[in-house]
Amino acid sequence: MALVDLIADKKFGRELTDAQLTEFAEAAADLSTPDYQLAAMLMAIRLNGMTERETAALTMAMAKTGDMLSPDVGGIPVDKHSTGGVGDTTTLILVPLVAACGGKVVKMSGRGLGHTGGTVDKLESIRGFRTELPEETFLKIAREVGCCVVGQSGELAPADKRLYALRDVTSTVDSIPLIASSIMSKKLAGGAMGIVLDVKIGSGALMKTMEDCLALARAMCDIGRRAGRQMAALITGMDEPLGSHVGNALEVKEAIDTLSGKVKGPLLDVSLALGAQMLLLGGQAKSADEAMDSLQNALQNKSGLNKFKQMIKAQGGDERVTEDTSLLPRAEQVTRLLAEKDGYFSRMNTEQAGLVAQVLGAGRMRKDDVIDPSCGYILFKRIGDYVKAGEVLAEIHHSPAAPIRQAENMLREAMTFDAVKPISQKLIRAQILPDGKEIL
Repeated sequence: MALVDLIADKKFGRELTDAQLTEFAEAAADLSTPDYQLAAMLMAIRLNGMTERETAALTMAMAKTGDMLSPDVGGIPVDKHSTGGVGDTTTLILVPLVAACGGKVVKMSGRGLGHTGGTVDKLESIRGFRTELPEETFLKIAREVGCCVVGQSGELAPADKRLYALRDVTSTVDSIPLIASSIMSKKLAGGAMGIVLDVKIGSGALMKTMEDCLALARAMCDIGRRAGRQMAALITGMDEPLGSHVGNALEVKEAIDTLSGKVKGPLLDVSLALGAQMLLLGGQAKSADEAMDSLQNALQNKSGLNKFKQMIKAQGGDERVTEDTSLLPRAEQVTRLLAEKDGYFSRMNTEQAGLVAQVLGAGRMRKDDVIDPSCGYILFKRIGDYVKAGEVLAEIHHSPAAPIRQAENMLREAMTFDAVKPISQKLIRAQILPDGKEIL
C-alpha cells in the first residue's frame, strides 16, 4: 500500500492495522521517503489520535527498524527513563544504589538540549569517562559491575530519530501517542525487561497538567506491557530544580555527596522511590518496603558510592572523584546572587532556571554545540523558605567570558517572593505500580 493511502486512512480517523503501522515506521527509517509525507502522517496522528493498540504497534515497529538488544547481564535488566527536568541527577544516584542491591541496570541516556540537562554530559565531565562503548563492552560492564550508562546508539530506532526531528518543526510535539512511541521505541530496543518511568509535572516539565502526565504514563506503561515488559511509573514534581546543583560537574558532585550520605532532600527522595521500583521489577525485592530498606542500607554502608566508583573505573573515568570532588572541572569565577527583599520563596519558573545554565554554557541550543562542564549554579534556597534581603540565593559558576549579567537577571526573574508562605506540593504526585494499580 502506498504511504499516501495510509495518510488518507488516518486523515479520516480510521484505525490503522499493524501492517500499515509497520509500513509507516519502515518508511520513516528509509531516507528516500519524502519528509512531507512523513510530516503529513504526523499531523494526521496529532489531529485524530491513536488507539492503545495502534500506539503499541507503531512503537514496536519503530523499535524494529534498528538494532534490538537482548542483554545477557546475569539477571533481569532494568532501566529508568525521565521525561526531563532541571537539576535532575537521579540516574547518577539510583543506578549505583540499585546495582549495590543486586540489580542489573542497563541505561542508555541522552545529551542535554534546551533547558533540560543530559546524563551523558554529566558523566563526561568526569575525566576519561567513556559513554560510547561497543555493545559487548557495555553488556560486560553491566554483567560484572551491575550497571553501565552509555549514550544512545544511532542504530537504535532510526525511524524515531527521523520522526523526532520532524515533530519539532511541524507542531506535532504535543501528541501523547507520538511522545509515548518515541520514548518507548528506544527503551524496547535497548532490551530492558523492567522499565521505571519518571514523568515530570510542573513549570520545568514537558507535561504541565496532571491529566496529561497520567495519560502519558498510562500510554507508556500499556506499550511496555503489550511488549512483555514489566512497567512502573511515578509522576514527580518539577516546580523547582530537583537538586540544589544545576550544571554538569556540579550535578556529579551533588550525586557523589548524596551517595556519601552528606545530602538529603527531594533529589534523594525521588531517587530512592524510583530505585525501589527498579528493584521490584528486577526481582531483587518482594515489597516496596524491602526494596527501600535495601537502598537505605546501600546508602548508609557506602556500597552505592563504591558501586559508582567501580562503574566510573570500568568506563575509563577517574574514579578518584568519588573521594575527592575537587578533581571535577571547576569554574574560574563564582558570582553570588543576593536577595533584594524579605519574603517567602513562593514560585519558580523552572524552565527559565534551566535556560540559565544553558546561557552560561552548560547546555546546548543545537546538538553540535560544545558545552562547558564546569559552569552552572548552586541554589541555597528552596520554595517555602523565608529569605531576608542580602542573603545568598545562589552561587553562579562561570567563565570570564560568560554573560554573567544576563544569567543573573534570568535567574532572579525566575524566582518569585511573596509575603505569604506558599502551600507545599507533594513531591510524588501519583504512581502506577507494577501490578497496574494506580495511587493518585
